[in-house]
Amino acid sequence: MQIFIKNMVCNRCISAVEDVFRNSEIDFASVNLGWVETSAEFSKNKLQKLNENLQKIGFEILEDASQKQIETIKKLILEKVQNLDIDEDFLLSKYLSHKLNKEYSNISKIFSQTENITLEQYFILQKIEKVKELLIYRELTLSQIADKLGYKTVQHLSQQFKKITGFSPSQFLELKEKKRLPLDFI
Repeated sequence: MQIFIKNMVCNRCISAVEDVFRNSEIDFASVNLGWVETSAEFSKNKLQKLNENLQKIGFEILEDASQKQIETIKKLILEKVQNLDIDEDFLLSKYLSHKLNKEYSNISKIFSQTENITLEQYFILQKIEKVKELLIYRELTLSQIADKLGYKTVQHLSQQFKKITGFSPSQFLELKEKKRLPLDFI
């Protein structure tokens, strides 16, 4: 049985959800970003208690099919951004259509209606959050960051960064408080 879980965005989320399942004495085969594979089905009461325990730490079980699809879309985008392997000719529409085996117009419509943001805007916000992280760590140059996140030029990255944050990348680094949004708030 697959249980889809909202707000799982990183490996720490996987560990936290594994702990909730163990503490709830529910056997699972695997825990992945956005879903858990259980070895058996269980009662509605046990599922409700599990959901309550997940909600205590910021997650929740998804029962609606469109919500499950939204979480899958977010997971695919997060993985793509986190892997830092976006070509400059990358098309989000082609990528998601291929991965989900669905028409992009349908995917985009469901996402926009549910999240009140377009897929492209969400993708850009995820990339900008990754840029912030990489800038703070100072492991890559801005040129390397632009290359890994699919920007054609550093200038394009800088313009998009300033449009979203209000700061150029260099101004951002000068700030004493480098506040980043948690991924599940984007």
